[in-house]
Amino acid sequence: MARSGEVAMSTVLERLQEKFPDARYELDWTTPLELLIATILAAQCTDVRVNKVTKTLFPKYRTAKDYAEANTEELEQILQPTGAYRQKAKAVQETCRALCERHGGEVPQTMAELTALRGVARKTANVVLNNAWDIASGIIVDTHVARVSQRMGLTTQEKPEAIERDLMHMVPEARWTKFGPAMVLHGRYTCTAKAPQCGDCMFSDVCPRNDV
Repeated sequence: MARSGEVAMSTVLERLQEKFPDARYELDWTTPLELLIATILAAQCTDVRVNKVTKTLFPKYRTAKDYAEANTEELEQILQPTGAYRQKAKAVQETCRALCERHGGEVPQTMAELTALRGVARKTANVVLNNAWDIASGIIVDTHVARVSQRMGLTTQEKPEAIERDLMHMVPEARWTKFGPAMVLHGRYTCTAKAPQCGDCMFSDVCPRNDV
């Protein structure tokens, strides 16, 4: 039963499934390594811009070893449009060196191993595990998921890890890998940070924000 001021999770799941049956993270990738790199680059940067950068990046560097041994200045130049490019180049190279040293150049498939890598927190690890292997490691909580969950009364928490715990209690584990991407899409295109499109929202009849 939903708490006061909270949308019933059954309603959320039903409507997300109807609107986003094949929800996916909007980064372009073909391998788990590409997804990991793209997600690191997406920090404080739009997926659209990251996808433009990775069109050049991915054909040039195909393996973790390629990134680890890359000329740092050349890598920084490619990453410059994503912002904080020096820090991101350093994170990418350190992550790929660790992949080579600890995992034979392959992206590991556990939360513990992924979050032990530099620049990889739970959100990034969930993006990779959920999308690359459909592993229900948890629920992706980015700024969109956090905002929508708070507005809909699904959580009162502020920190991503705490929001994720609340959502994991309410969402069946079998739905975790699709729930996060679907909530991201809803937050990105409808329940936006500024000027949310409440008139076009599939939850307008039940959302606490509308005092229903």
